[in-house]
Amino acid sequence: MDYYKVLDISPSATHQQIRDAYKKQALKSHPDRVPSDSSERPARTKKFQQINDAYYTLSDPSRRRDYDSARSYHGFSSRTAEDSDPEEEEIPHQDAPPKGGFPWSSFGFGAKNTHEEEKFSNEQFGGVFEEMLREEGLAEGQEAHPTGKFWSLVGGLSGGAMGFIVANFSGALAGAVAGNRLGAVRDARGKSVYSVFQELPQADKAKLLSELAAKVFAHAIGS
Repeated sequence: MDYYKVLDISPSATHQQIRDAYKKQALKSHPDRVPSDSSERPARTKKFQQINDAYYTLSDPSRRRDYDSARSYHGFSSRTAEDSDPEEEEIPHQDAPPKGGFPWSSFGFGAKNTHEEEKFSNEQFGGVFEEMLREEGLAEGQEAHPTGKFWSLVGGLSGGAMGFIVANFSGALAGAVAGNRLGAVRDARGKSVYSVFQELPQADKAKLLSELAAKVFAHAIGS
C-alpha cells in the first residue's frame, strides 16, 4: 500500500505537511460523518483505518525511513496516481503468509483484527482531534478540557441556547433552567473534548466533524 497516496501527499512531504494531510483526510473520511446504519459506513471505516495506518507510519522518522526503503525497493516510487489505487491495495494480516509480495503488515499498527484497528485509529485520531480543537479555541490545557466556545458550539448543534447556558451560568442555575439534558452535558465538563465528542448523539458528531473539517480546509486554502 502506498501511504503517500493514501494521504494524498508527495513522498518528499515534510512532517508538518504529513500532519496537515492527516487532519484533512481523517476528517473527510471519518465514519461518524454518516449514520451508524449507513451503507457507506464499512467503506468509511476501512478508509479511516488506512489513513491512520499511513499517518502512524509516516509521522515517525524511523518508521518512515524503513517504509521508504521498502517502498523504493518494491517499485512504488515509479508509480503514478493512475497506476495505483490505494483502495485496491490490501495489507496482508500478520497471521497470514504473504503471497509472493512484501509483508506490508510490517508497517502501520500491526493490529490483528477489526476491533484492534478501530481502537488504534480512534486513539490516534483523538489526540489530533484535541489539537485541532485547541487551535480553534474549543479546548484548552494539556488535558484538552472544553472551553465556553466549545459548549456554545455543542449547544448550537443540539438545539437552542444550551451551550450558552452551560458556558455562562453556574451548575445549579444551569440545571434549573435547562433540566436534565443540560445537566448531563454539564457533568461532562471535566472530560476532554474528545471524550465529550464520543458521547454526543450521532447526528451531532457528524455536524461537529463537518464544521471542523470546513475550518481545517479553509486554513489550508488560505495558507
